Amino acid sequence: MIKVRQCFVAVWGIFDPIYYACSRLEYIEDPDQNRHIFRVRVTKYKGRDVILSDGTKIQKNDLLLKIHLHNVRLIRELIRFESEIKKGRYIYKQVKNGLPHLATYLRNHEQFAQIKGIVGITALNKGCERLGFETFSIVNPLYQWFKQTAFLPIYWISQFRFDSMRRPPKYLFMSKQQLLRLYGCQPTQ
Repeated sequence: MIKVRQCFVAVWGIFDPIYYACSRLEYIEDPDQNRHIFRVRVTKYKGRDVILSDGTKIQKNDLLLKIHLHNVRLIRELIRFESEIKKGRYIYKQVKNGLPHLATYLRNHEQFAQIKGIVGITALNKGCERLGFETFSIVNPLYQWFKQTAFLPIYWISQFRFDSMRRPPKYLFMSKQQLLRLYGCQPTQ
């Protein structure tokens, strides 16, 4: 079974650059040109209105920086861990280490003034509040099912337990001000 998973990861690794090229995603890099766990793109928000704890209101068509975890890279690392706890800690550490670089990327983005914050969708949302994220349920059941189904190969390859798969995916939000306050510098606007 491990060989099948490794084969699947190898094939995924071949197709990932094609997906990357078609998705308009950009890597977050640090000054040493190291690529972090995030890939991002600016997007217009299409969900329901959300008010974050700092008062930031996210509405339809607001600009957000959509964050994607670099799944194939993450899975290559997760395969070596047996323990769910070690996998969770590894993901948490990778996200935490990437957030300062994400703040720098946002601060230097040409659309900085228009971008209200960051958004992601994940079922790996346990403990994300400690990083400054706020979670919101996906209210459209069809979209929630679609996202949950899309995450199944990731769970299978990385060998997360079945009960982890039952956690519904959620939106993760963080306002621009919160991101810069926690991981960068204060915004000027």
